[in-house]
Amino acid sequence: MKTKFLSLVASLMLIAAVSQAQEYNSAVGLRLGYPLSLSYKKFISERSALEGVVGFRSYTGYSWFNVGAYYQIHNDIASVDGLRWYYGFGANVYFWSWKSSFLNPGSNLSIGVSGVVGLDYKFADIPLNLSIDWIPTFFINGYDDGLNTGYGALAARYTLN
Repeated sequence: MKTKFLSLVASLMLIAAVSQAQEYNSAVGLRLGYPLSLSYKKFISERSALEGVVGFRSYTGYSWFNVGAYYQIHNDIASVDGLRWYYGFGANVYFWSWKSSFLNPGSNLSIGVSGVVGLDYKFADIPLNLSIDWIPTFFINGYDDGLNTGYGALAARYTLN
């Protein structure tokens, strides 16, 4: 009985801590997705943020390095403190490296224009921000020309205030 009571108290404290989340000014961390990236996010107003990413992905026949930036508009979700949804747009440059001449489509550079939509959460009592997003990208040139809807990530960032 005592164990159940302590578990209940601990659970209620955790819920209270999570529900009192706060905003942050900037954050740095990893985007664990497609591709694996370093991320720096900076709010330029109460609702607007800029996010810069540097990523890398490697496969058997090729690999790429990318640099990108996104402009995001954040909107509160009233039922959960610290949780926001966001949308925006951005651009990416991809530098390709080919390990096989069979796979090489003739270009080592791709430029993409992206949309972004996601959820962003800041924990109240620890300097941690989590987000998950989807980033459909239209490649203007190079490898993977056209629309690619497979980009996005779960990001974990250390918040800087």
